[in-house]
Amino acid sequence: MIAKETIDKVFDAARVEEVIGDFVQLKKSGSNFKGLSPFTDERTPSFMVSPVKQIWKDFSSGKGGNAVAFLMEHEHFSYPEAIKYLAKKYGIEIEETEQNDEQKEKASERESMFLVSEFAREYFEETLYHTSSGKAIGLSYFKERGFKDEIIKKFHLGYCLDEWDAFTKAALDKGYQLEFLEKTGLTIIKGEQKRFDRFKGRVMFPIHSMSGRVLGFGGRILNNDKKAAKYLNSPESDIYHKSKVLYGLYQAKQAIAKLDNCYLVEGYTDVIQFHQSGITNVVASSGTALTSEQIRLINRLTRNITVLFDGDAAGLRASMRGIDLILEQGMNVKVVTFPQGEDPDSFATKNSPEELQYFLDTNAKDFIQFKASVLVDQAQGDPVKKADTIRDIVHSINKIPDNIQRTVYIQECARIMDISEEVLFNSLAQLGKKEIAEAGKAQKKSQKAFEVVRSEQQVEKVDAQQFLERKIIELLLLYGLEEGEFQDMVLKEDDKGELVMEPEVHGARVFEKIYLDLQQDEVELSNPVFRQVYVRLIEEMHTNEHFTVDGFLNQVEAEVASELSSILMDDERYALHNWDKNNIFVKEKKAGMAQLVSETILSLRCHLIDKRVDQLQGEILKIEDGSHELLEEIMNYHHLKRLLSNKLNRVL
Repeated sequence: MIAKETIDKVFDAARVEEVIGDFVQLKKSGSNFKGLSPFTDERTPSFMVSPVKQIWKDFSSGKGGNAVAFLMEHEHFSYPEAIKYLAKKYGIEIEETEQNDEQKEKASERESMFLVSEFAREYFEETLYHTSSGKAIGLSYFKERGFKDEIIKKFHLGYCLDEWDAFTKAALDKGYQLEFLEKTGLTIIKGEQKRFDRFKGRVMFPIHSMSGRVLGFGGRILNNDKKAAKYLNSPESDIYHKSKVLYGLYQAKQAIAKLDNCYLVEGYTDVIQFHQSGITNVVASSGTALTSEQIRLINRLTRNITVLFDGDAAGLRASMRGIDLILEQGMNVKVVTFPQGEDPDSFATKNSPEELQYFLDTNAKDFIQFKASVLVDQAQGDPVKKADTIRDIVHSINKIPDNIQRTVYIQECARIMDISEEVLFNSLAQLGKKEIAEAGKAQKKSQKAFEVVRSEQQVEKVDAQQFLERKIIELLLLYGLEEGEFQDMVLKEDDKGELVMEPEVHGARVFEKIYLDLQQDEVELSNPVFRQVYVRLIEEMHTNEHFTVDGFLNQVEAEVASELSSILMDDERYALHNWDKNNIFVKEKKAGMAQLVSETILSLRCHLIDKRVDQLQGEILKIEDGSHELLEEIMNYHHLKRLLSNKLNRVL
């Protein structure tokens, strides 16, 4: 159990823009930050972060909350895990009691797998540096590759002893369950008695999530066993999906966002050698074919990818399919090819950091130049093959979602391939028509599955009471403790004995004004969430002189915090569209705070009067002879609503 004092320290220290900035590329937008949603696939920013309110809101997925809520949503942390992550980030010590066996059993299966993986990382590191075999075999291999101690420790490299079950025994001795050793793939079980270490005799490369959690491992064998695979990865599990992971992303994320570019390589050692050369914005696909999920991970940090190919890479044409995937995501692609016989690892080893950076800068080609050079070489002057090459390039250009960018690339392709732009544009149009036709066929098939009766479609009716109650919560959150001059209309008799509204001005804090008005009318919010939040807000503002909105959000349940974040961040939608650049200026609510509070309460009163009148009219219909008392009550309500509407400047 984490002490409340520690949690308070974490919330005081954590800055939501800093926490989210580790995962999402944020750009300044007025007093806020905006970026691409990390939860949906989008090309227009709809993700907003408010440093002032210390909350975030993703308008595309509807999610929102504070820094802890982001970590729980994005990294699938539990609440304690999110607190621990922030404590580590901000250097805050957390005292924890040792978990007993019962608590370990109650831990979720997913969390147990993370715990086992973290233990394995520590064990392999310990083995590398503090056992004779680890130093003689594993550490010697890394040193031969030119890896320095600080790089080895930065990537938490390790070694698994060349013994059948040395690691498994150590894990069991520490109390870790065999079930989770098997589910993470660290231990292989055959029959009832046979169990052995998957990575025996291999140097270990831990694979981290973007937040630094160990998801799985890659292991390289060091002996000459031709039957064994050179590299072996953890199997797919609840925590490790190789198609959704990029090696080195945890170590590279800040550099990628800062430099606005990501180098994409193939292997673990390519990444590590680049880091040692001072180039830290690099990740690896770990030998797997590039996937859309991996590209989206990079897209959260930058829109620019530079793909690095080996000089003698086999299946270069197949590798180019990854470029089309990147283009489909609306990203910018450049390609660097190393000299014959070289790969990123070997080239970085043989050259100084300055020479490596110069080579990358001067040899980065636009993807069209790269494809043209590779495919034309393969065509070798054959007109038919050249035509196929041009079609291949046009097919790639067709993947680009932006029309202007497509046009520029068509012009570039025409220049390089010595062909008219008109022919290329016609080819592009034919591809577009084909895709539209295929999409139309797919749509017709889906329409056959169900029929839509348009005549029965109805526009969803707006719930006025829910809207007004939401507005009251918003006003309390935004201005609850602020002072204002409020003009109330008080019912009084005039000289003729008729009821009239007369203005009275008094000063009060916003929460006092709202509370007293609703209490006077005996109004209780109908929405259960709003009702709960309203009571807690009024109580906190009455009793806590140090009340803050972000502090309040930290106390409520995650679902409630998400809803309140949505309420607080609704106005930030305007900032997403940059209306002020088009001379459209949105008036700030604070400019008319007192009027807004009064109008909201008056509108709620009018709405409740309408509901009461409808109720009374329903009761009259049930009485055969009518009811003089009910009719009189209805007339009084109509008169009261007319007075309130005059105050609101509304025509009835």
